[in-house]
Amino acid sequence: MNDSVSSESASLSSGAPAASEPARVGPQSFLTLHYRLSLPENGADVINTFEGKPATLQLGIGQMSEVLENCLVGMADGEHRIFELAPGEAFGQRNPDLIQRVSNALLERDSLPDDAGTYQPGDLVEFPAPDGSRFAGVLKEQDETGALFDFNHPLAGKAVRFEVKLLGVL
Repeated sequence: MNDSVSSESASLSSGAPAASEPARVGPQSFLTLHYRLSLPENGADVINTFEGKPATLQLGIGQMSEVLENCLVGMADGEHRIFELAPGEAFGQRNPDLIQRVSNALLERDSLPDDAGTYQPGDLVEFPAPDGSRFAGVLKEQDETGALFDFNHPLAGKAVRFEVKLLGVL
């Protein structure tokens, strides 16, 4: 704080206007930003807001992975950065226990089917959680008795490139 005061005093005494510090991201900040998540192995974008409308979100409430949020903390308004995250760092390691079999009866009762009422391997299917929230899994295969789902995050175990252009901090 003393450094701010002394630099303001120095600017005022020299006749130059005092430059205000840009807003910085804190753990509960509201942000407007462009961001891109891509896979370094092939450059494929997973999500990219640079080509459309920016995202607006609040940190600390689960809208973004905690690791990605931590990358943002301390960034200044207007800053543009790229973070290279090691395999499993952004979304955790793959957990074999999250590959589970679901009965067709449960699938029909609790899931949200597509328009045709059927699923194909690769479909993302949502299920209700006991607390009323929802969770999703990717259908791997289905037969007459049930279906095999992968409930890991699709980017679990993968290296991720996180590019951010911070447009506003509130």
